[in-house]
Amino acid sequence: MSAVTAPVGGTTIRSRRVRSIRGLVRLLTYALLAGGSIVYAIPFFWMVRASVMSIGMFFEDPPPLIPNPPAFENYVEVWNVGPVHWWIANSVIVSFLGVTIGTLVSALVAFGFARTSFPGSRVLFLLVISTMMLPQHVTIIPQVILFRELNWLDSLLPLTVPLLGGAPFYIFILRQFFMTIPTELDEAASIDGASRLRVFWTIIVPLSKPATATVAVFSFINHWNDFFFPFIVLQSADRLTLSVGMRWLQAGQYEAQKLHLQMAIAVVAVAPIVVAFFLAQKHFIRGIALTGIKG
Repeated sequence: MSAVTAPVGGTTIRSRRVRSIRGLVRLLTYALLAGGSIVYAIPFFWMVRASVMSIGMFFEDPPPLIPNPPAFENYVEVWNVGPVHWWIANSVIVSFLGVTIGTLVSALVAFGFARTSFPGSRVLFLLVISTMMLPQHVTIIPQVILFRELNWLDSLLPLTVPLLGGAPFYIFILRQFFMTIPTELDEAASIDGASRLRVFWTIIVPLSKPATATVAVFSFINHWNDFFFPFIVLQSADRLTLSVGMRWLQAGQYEAQKLHLQMAIAVVAVAPIVVAFFLAQKHFIRGIALTGIKG
């Protein structure tokens, strides 16, 4: 009887040890993640804290950890130091068009690469992907010359019209995801008389919400935060995007005595990105996880 129960007891002890080790590893993992989150959250906390400080608090030694009283009027005063409403409107226009047009065009191109086969399709796809290796700074001069000849400088056209060509990175993400969808669905729809465009719109798009959400979030963040190219092509104060307008606010007479307002507008600039990520977090993470399963 003891020869039968001894192994069971030994197995139980080993199982408890394994569970204890797994629990310890999980605890250490959570501790590391929490510690890393705190480290990355410190700059954000500092920015929010500084945005509700009066200008006098910046020069206290030491500055208060938590402003008392908080100067929430900074968020009202910042609207009076420049055309902030135009900066936000321009950024919203560019970001909205980037998300809608850029995502739609990239999805159409990715659908062509994933669902159709024609001579040279693989070479053409590699050519599109290879453009990601080309730094933006290499093509900036030809682009500026082109837009100058078109009389598009100091307008939003250079930031929106090129969206009609899609984006190589988004094309790659969507193409990889489309290839994970069974082709039998396309064939069944084609037998029922559905066109290629209808297959794309009624089958591929509804099944690709994670990848589409991933591309949309990436597109929104990139266009909302874009500084270099808008800084080159925009000059008038009322035509700047928010990221370039923040730089304008830092220049000249606003550099030293407007630190609290700079932090307030920085919070305004970051808030939409944080909200967009949390709203699309589930689809975003799932899209990243599933992209590239089939190549």
